[in-house]
Amino acid sequence: MLFKPRELPQFGTAGAAAPAAAAALPEAALPQGLGRRLAGHGKALFDHLGSPSWAPDLAEDIGSAEWFRGLATMLGLMVLAVSLGPDSSAIAASPTMPLDSNAREEFRSQMIQPLALGGDTGRRMGATMAAIPAAGVPERTSLKFTATLGQGDSFERMLARAGVSIEDAAAVSRLVGGVIATDQIAPGTQFDIALGSRDGGPRQLDHLAFRARFDLDLKVSRAGGQLQLESHAITVDTTPLRIRGTVGTSLYMSARAAGAPIEAIQEYLSVLDQHMSLDSAIEPGDTFDIIVSYRRASSGETQVGELLLAGLEQGGRLKAQLLRWGKDGQFFEASGMGQRRTGLIMPVVGGRITSNFGARRHPVLGYTRMHSGVDFGAGYGAPIYAVGDARVIFSGWHGGHGNYVKLDHGGGYATAYAHMSRTAVGVGGAVRAGQVIGYVGSTGLSTGPHLHYELYRNGTAVNPMSVKFTVSNQVDPGELAAYKARMAQLKTVKPGAAMQSLAPRQASVGQASNGREIDKLS
Repeated sequence: MLFKPRELPQFGTAGAAAPAAAAALPEAALPQGLGRRLAGHGKALFDHLGSPSWAPDLAEDIGSAEWFRGLATMLGLMVLAVSLGPDSSAIAASPTMPLDSNAREEFRSQMIQPLALGGDTGRRMGATMAAIPAAGVPERTSLKFTATLGQGDSFERMLARAGVSIEDAAAVSRLVGGVIATDQIAPGTQFDIALGSRDGGPRQLDHLAFRARFDLDLKVSRAGGQLQLESHAITVDTTPLRIRGTVGTSLYMSARAAGAPIEAIQEYLSVLDQHMSLDSAIEPGDTFDIIVSYRRASSGETQVGELLLAGLEQGGRLKAQLLRWGKDGQFFEASGMGQRRTGLIMPVVGGRITSNFGARRHPVLGYTRMHSGVDFGAGYGAPIYAVGDARVIFSGWHGGHGNYVKLDHGGGYATAYAHMSRTAVGVGGAVRAGQVIGYVGSTGLSTGPHLHYELYRNGTAVNPMSVKFTVSNQVDPGELAAYKARMAQLKTVKPGAAMQSLAPRQASVGQASNGREIDKLS
């Protein structure tokens, strides 16, 4: 045998000596008949209680009556243990020592209160003979402080809250309004204010200075009892900031390391994302070219503006060169301005046709039905381009199509793009030919990443390969010349030119006749 049977003590036979001895004690003290009966009942009780059937091994004979008896014993002991356990409720206890007002005051004096709560520390003490009541407290002859124009606030209300009298506030508004409209002062502008003595009324305004514009300083001062305005023009250099560098493992980190502002990098990536795939089109070793509007004041302040040009090169070959142009601030590819293309325009670059237009057996549903479009196999995340200028009439989830975009090209023509991983346009927006509207995915009823491309003529699906689109980027010759001139102007900006000092260069000192090096240092 693999296991030896357990040897259980037989309390009813050899193991009954102890219960029998215990039952023999009351038998001698009671009458013979009653004592014999009690002894017999006691022996039977002890035999019953000592039986191992009350605590059997629950791993053996599962489901038998003896096993259920043991389970009931275990559950009963568990209930008994829980019922006899201590209560988990909190017990209210009196403090170790009573705290009266004097004791609390002593504790308070030893605390260190934060400044936000007044910084009240130390013990309060009553006045002694060393404290002499002052007959009068002299008022400060002048107050100097800084006030800030809040969002949605007005110039005059800000002056009134600062303590400037109504008459002085109105006079300052008239003086400043003659140079710049007070509602054009940017929120957050700080004002250096100096108020004089009261002289029985509100304090007079003695001095007010602030930066009205990036290129203008204004100062109001009192002279001969009248307020006078002085304006100081600040020299501002508007040379665009150009940053070029090599892409490493991350375009964002490489641009940050080259010194590009965060806002400019974010806009640069957003613009490139509309014309190419950031995941596959950008490779380590490429050269990024970022040009943003930039203003520098002679007083040292700088102001970064909007992105002007976004470029990407690989080995001297342009991958993208996008210039901000027009009133709406859209970006246009330099190589596409003034060109006209006619033909079959593919919505996915390098995509291969995996399923044509017509009836076919659906790979997911398993039965034959009309395939109202053309499927292009492409890598997950590849950009999807609009085949022509259009207006977005649908963008979002569309049942079995998954993420879906539908464009209205006018003239009764519309195109649809399905199974995208995500969309890049919203309903109601205008898109141009070649603009990224989404990315290849496998949403909806799809077996893998691909683009399902549909073409509608007057609401009826037709074969997309049977219609040729004409993409026209023709512009006015004068506007085209201005576009090219602006592009050439920005390309002449040298990287880092906007970071040069605005201070006038020191006149060169002619070398002395003896050519000593000490004479060259000045």
